[in-house]
Amino acid sequence: MLEKAGERDEAIAAWRDVLALDPADHGGATIRLAALGAETPPRRMPDAYVETLFDQHAAAFDDILVEQLGYTVPVLLAEALRKAAPGPYARGLDLGCGTGLTGGALAEFVETFIGLDISEAMVAEADERDVYDGLYVAEAEDFLENIGEAEDDFGLIVATDVLPYIGDPSRLFSAMAGKAAAGAIIGFSTESFEAGEDEPGYRVLPTHRYAHDPDYIAEELEKAGLNLLYNPVITVRMEQGNPAPGYLFLARKS
Repeated sequence: MLEKAGERDEAIAAWRDVLALDPADHGGATIRLAALGAETPPRRMPDAYVETLFDQHAAAFDDILVEQLGYTVPVLLAEALRKAAPGPYARGLDLGCGTGLTGGALAEFVETFIGLDISEAMVAEADERDVYDGLYVAEAEDFLENIGEAEDDFGLIVATDVLPYIGDPSRLFSAMAGKAAAGAIIGFSTESFEAGEDEPGYRVLPTHRYAHDPDYIAEELEKAGLNLLYNPVITVRMEQGNPAPGYLFLARKS
């Protein structure tokens, strides 16, 4: 690709042409332009891009993520819950459930577990895993803001590998808090960087994923009425043979 060849100006022009032809942005042009420093990062990735990306990879997703990239965040989250907030939880919600890796890892903690993902193909894979009591195809923020008042008593809400696709988490955190029972636990992972004094709290990495400053995440949790409980440093995955640094967060609703 032009980016890898160091032809930045040509890459920017090409991605702008792509975006003009496909305003819904199935190819993720806006994220690539942000990674190139040509545009301000959007507050979250385009739905069309995320849906297309995961529909394309659903069948081989577990092999790519676990075997090739060394992804163990669901296992790390289970360990964190055992240590800091073991439950049990009557009702749990897995945002961005993918193929059900997190659902399987956390099944011991939750009596009734609901999963949702923006990718229909991913949800089909999760259904085959048979770890959820209900599954939905939806974007996480939209789902939380539109489900009825009867669905506001989740004791555990998790979102592993979701924040790398959402830059500004304020809307997500507020929506999670709105559907969480009093004292509920919120668990999620981020990729990380340390922002400078005048830098935004998130950026788009060369991998076309968002990274977040941990202090920024803590501030946004507090604004949403979620109290930080536990946030160990983790390796999120391997990227080209190098560990991708990140954090695991557990927070409790006030």
